[in-house]
Amino acid sequence: MSRLAILAMAGLALLAGCGKRPVLRPADGKVLPAKAQSAATQPGVGELLAVPIQAKPSRDDELVTKSAPLQPDRFDLPPPG
Repeated sequence: MSRLAILAMAGLALLAGCGKRPVLRPADGKVLPAKAQSAATQPGVGELLAVPIQAKPSRDDELVTKSAPLQPDRFDLPPPG
């Protein structure tokens, strides 16, 4: 087989994997979790699958932009003995 034929078959195989995904629903005989008392509406599947901000927080630490030598610490003593 030529290289072109192999590349074409690989491309078609990859393209075939890009099919439409079905809509997510609860399994047969199962229902979504009950609505919380404080919630205004019952959350849908998409809302239940969304990652809350507490699970993936943004980074807010300040990176070191200037390096400076540490000041001497009078309590940094060697161990006794």
